[in-house]
Amino acid sequence: MCTAITFATKDHYFGRNLDLDFSYNETVTITPRNFKFPMRKVDDLSSHYAMIGMATVVEDYPLYYDAINEAGLGMAGLNFPDNAHYFADIDGKNNIASFEMIPYILGQAKTVDDAKKLLENVSVSAEVFSADFPTATLHWIIADKEKSIVVESTKEGLNVYDNPVGVMTNNPPFPIQMYDLNDYYAISAHPLEHKFGNGVSLHEYSRGMAGLGLPGDLSSKSRFVRAVFTKYNSMCDDDELSSINQFFKILGSVEQVKGLCEVTPGKYEYTIYSSCMNQDKGIFYYTTYGNSDIHAIDMHKVDLDGGKLSIYKLNKKLSVSYDN
Repeated sequence: MCTAITFATKDHYFGRNLDLDFSYNETVTITPRNFKFPMRKVDDLSSHYAMIGMATVVEDYPLYYDAINEAGLGMAGLNFPDNAHYFADIDGKNNIASFEMIPYILGQAKTVDDAKKLLENVSVSAEVFSADFPTATLHWIIADKEKSIVVESTKEGLNVYDNPVGVMTNNPPFPIQMYDLNDYYAISAHPLEHKFGNGVSLHEYSRGMAGLGLPGDLSSKSRFVRAVFTKYNSMCDDDELSSINQFFKILGSVEQVKGLCEVTPGKYEYTIYSSCMNQDKGIFYYTTYGNSDIHAIDMHKVDLDGGKLSIYKLNKKLSVSYDN
């Protein structure tokens, strides 16, 4: 399971936690404008917007988990088990495989509105990438510098929802997640106001009691509530270092620690990496479970008019800096 968020100070940021019980050897990957994206059912993308993101590269094809393009549009795919439904090819539709969705949208759209227009004629295809990489059950968050949407392919078809909070997790479907925020109407970051009953003597014995009831478990529903609450009450300076540090702090409020969520006997889900992408500057920041230092890769420091991928292995090794 995973959590994705948007965040804005002076610049605009987009990113996510990737929570799984295993790694597919993810790399930060820059795809330049003239890299040829072969598409299964529509015309190949021979020329497109450049993009940077986290991907598993298989036979020179970047299978993106999350990315932004040079125009500042961001997109991430998150697990959506039991609800995601993909279709056999539909005549008259652009049949796009789930693994093609990120390059298809980011390759052609500059804004959320552009993405919406592309999605009007999209059907998510059940086509698999290969026998070794079966179809993942996903839904997607797409965000520019002003707004975001959620895209969910279910048995009813392709649904596109406006996302006013700029947060997405996994199940249940997005409209239910938004409605369930009403259950936490009274939670606040401010000191408590005594309303229990006249004549009842009560006192606030701990700071933070106005947040009693904020869910702390690891379920996707609870992470959604906690991420929205943390994001909306988060405060930081608007410089770059303060902004990215705060972004990772928000993601840290919903990160998965090894050992707390057993998936199969002896295997546990954990936050493999966290990403933060500056949508204005095209910089990809990340941390890994084993290395909490913030690492950065700038897409504009490579030739974006080229035709070859630029691939950067993740720094996962823990190191300690001694101050004496």
